[in-house]
Amino acid sequence: MKPKKSPKILRSASKPKPLALGLLGIGLILVGVAALFWLSTSNLSVSADDLRLRPLELNQDAPALTLNDLEGKAISLADLRGQVVLVNNWATWCPPCRAEMPTLEAYYQAYRERGFVILAIEAGDPKEEVVEFVRQYRLSFPVLLDPEGRSLAAFGNMALPNTYVIDRAGKIRLAWTGPVDRKSLETYLTPLLEE
Repeated sequence: MKPKKSPKILRSASKPKPLALGLLGIGLILVGVAALFWLSTSNLSVSADDLRLRPLELNQDAPALTLNDLEGKAISLADLRGQVVLVNNWATWCPPCRAEMPTLEAYYQAYRERGFVILAIEAGDPKEEVVEFVRQYRLSFPVLLDPEGRSLAAFGNMALPNTYVIDRAGKIRLAWTGPVDRKSLETYLTPLLEE
């Protein structure tokens, strides 16, 4: 009697071949590239500018903060309850701050009669430079001096410019780091004026 041969075990079926793995990898890369292309050309895409200009939505108490305006008058956030307040921390030497000032002035002119206030808090430049800046840019909203950086510390954001919107109840609702544009203000801030 012949001894029985043991059945062959097909190990090659359970062990992937390097060529197959390579082709699978290339296929996945091509699918990823196609998906990225589709997203970038579809209406669902979001540009980097849209992401940059979308504010952080918050619901926290505004800090207790009192600073002096250019005439030496003390202005407190608590005294502005009942109005929508945009706090903009900026500096005269900051290019993005300079770029957004005409936008802030135009928005202020459009909405100040609806219980809207801008407090532009200058982060430490000499008063004479700030006064010249305000004159040059024809700013009509209150500009406050902050030589000690109290506003930057109170809001916990040292980047300039930064902007916070406080609702009529004294809650911070929106926060931007970097310059804001008119479209963003209309999209996110204007609805708060209706509340």
